[in-house]
Amino acid sequence: MKGKGWALLLTAAAVTMGMTVTSFAAEGWARSNDKWVYYNSSGDLVSDDWRKGADGKWRYLDSSGEMAVNQWVDDEYYVDSNGIMVANKWLKIESDDDNAVDGYIWYYLGSSGKMVSDDWKQIDNKWYHFDEDGEMETGWVDDDMYFCGEDGSMRTGWQKLYPPDSDEYEKDHISPGDDDYDDDERRWFYFSASGKKYVPDDASGDSCDTRKIDGAYYCFNGYGEMQTGWVDMSGNGESNNFSDYQYFGEDGKARSGWLSLEPPEHVSGYEGEVEWFYFTKDGRPEIGPQVGEASTSDIKTIGGKKYLFNDIGNPVYGLHRVYLNKNSDEYTSYYFGKNRNNCSMERGKMDIEEGDGTKSEFYFQENGKGCTGPKDGYLYYMGKLQACDSDAKYAVISIPSGDSVKNYVVNKNGKLQSNKTVKDGDGVKYTTGSNGILQKVDDEEGGEGNYESVEEPVFKEE
Repeated sequence: MKGKGWALLLTAAAVTMGMTVTSFAAEGWARSNDKWVYYNSSGDLVSDDWRKGADGKWRYLDSSGEMAVNQWVDDEYYVDSNGIMVANKWLKIESDDDNAVDGYIWYYLGSSGKMVSDDWKQIDNKWYHFDEDGEMETGWVDDDMYFCGEDGSMRTGWQKLYPPDSDEYEKDHISPGDDDYDDDERRWFYFSASGKKYVPDDASGDSCDTRKIDGAYYCFNGYGEMQTGWVDMSGNGESNNFSDYQYFGEDGKARSGWLSLEPPEHVSGYEGEVEWFYFTKDGRPEIGPQVGEASTSDIKTIGGKKYLFNDIGNPVYGLHRVYLNKNSDEYTSYYFGKNRNNCSMERGKMDIEEGDGTKSEFYFQENGKGCTGPKDGYLYYMGKLQACDSDAKYAVISIPSGDSVKNYVVNKNGKLQSNKTVKDGDGVKYTTGSNGILQKVDDEEGGEGNYESVEEPVFKEE
């Protein structure tokens, strides 16, 4: 241990030996050359050892046999100006070392008088850490998992600090979201009640994970630094896969609900510079499959409305193909509004723009599925109105039904010709039953077989 110099004690002034001491013929203290010495029962001068005074306090006899004052003993104990061993007290020593605090290095002598070293010590309900030389530490300590302020006390809760590899650190306690949040290279760290810095168990380096603190979710990387904005949870920092991202506000809290934001920098495919995203309470965005691969189970209910999200986190809009379940080849159409600001699932009859830009009449059931078959006297397939060419007058449309088809007679407006006989532009006569089902062609049975194919919807972005 390097020399510790002269010390100043913080607590009450040290007491004297508590009596006027004279020389003893037997064992005891004596005055010699204006110095205190101690003789054992054999009359020999005691040296390099401890002895108690009449006040019951320990004093040390140095190698010359004189009572030591204001000095270290064995680099672990300290005696004051009255020679009394210091115990349960702080000790500060002037120093110009880099680790000195305001020109002093601090030590603590425990109840036995031994200096605390290489350990934590609770003093007046605060925790302090001392290095192997017994010096009180400040800044990052104990493998950079704890932080002690300039006064040496262990910090807990939120602290905005320079990272462990920095020579500087912040002295004052602030909370995330304060006005000077992003003013320098400091980072937010969270320390538990035990003082230990929070680091995700399954994260290292730049990979990240979340923790719930005071009812809110926050994100930390493998160094324990709180993250903000779009965070690549994989730790790559430049992932082009949107599913790797979560979002956290400037105060570090996970955002929930609808937010209009600039997308992650390294993810492509967005229409605009700012897009709509929906976040769960831990900052995870809703993500769906690629356009054209969604099934009904991918449709999400939010605030009483239904939405479908694509693989880059945006709610889709327009006319979309949706499979009836994930393991089915059967699909139908759903309509999710006309633009990015109006993109919830719609129902009922309406004229909409298809993927190729043409406008057609559609009908969507209450569950959002495009209607197939008769509805209110008209014929639909996957929601799209089925009609004959304008110069044909009437046509037979074959609607798939399981492994077969059903044949319906419609006019150029898509209206079903129910319980009647009509002729098309070529003079072919069709006889129908209820709901326009074809029964005869030119007075001969003709309800079977395939006639004109249905016209499928043209879906958006496929």
